Amino acid sequence: MNFKDFLTEGYVRKSKKDILLVKAIIKTADRDLTFLQGLKINGASARKIMANYYDVLRSILEAMAPLDGYKIYSHEAFAYYLKEKRENLIADKFDRFRKIRNSINYYGKEISVEETKINVEEINLIIKNLKTKYLADIE
Repeated sequence: MNFKDFLTEGYVRKSKKDILLVKAIIKTADRDLTFLQGLKINGASARKIMANYYDVLRSILEAMAPLDGYKIYSHEAFAYYLKEKRENLIADKFDRFRKIRNSINYYGKEISVEETKINVEEINLIIKNLKTKYLADIE
């Protein structure tokens, strides 16, 4: 499968560049990130913190897509969108985080405090990288 397949199947649609939408998504993601960074990761919070950090990362991708003329309706399609942008390592990590989040949300899987801390650190670095590379001129 590739990004064009998601376009064909309707999981990705062409859209107009919408700078106001991009700014709004970034603002919301930044507020969510600030909130999450104030939380303590422990046995009771690890699941929700992991899922929410994933959501912030996905929001950053949702902010990037309109700049390229896309609206993406599938979490899986975001990984292929990143590959289309030649961000293969980030795409692979995003897909791993997506699977972790799905296992937490839909299958009741647990995640350790240590794994959550490692993933949160990686997600923060990815967000910083993507914002610097693709969204710096927008904010």
